[in-house]
Amino acid sequence: MDVGIDLIFKVAAIGIIASVLHNLLNQAGKSELGLMTSLAALMIALVLIVQKVSELFEAVKKLFEL
Repeated sequence: MDVGIDLIFKVAAIGIIASVLHNLLNQAGKSELGLMTSLAALMIALVLIVQKVSELFEAVKKLFEL
């Protein structure tokens, strides 16, 4: 179960860092870079989540011997 909590903390940390960078870049007048930072953080979080979902499907497949 600690793997799930670890994933939640990783995604939360990515979100916090991305929002801080987004705000800093927007205040500096670099809104395009702020948007790119947010999109990059979203992609990193999605990759982490998709990997765990893939592991879940593999476990279910193995459980039911499909």
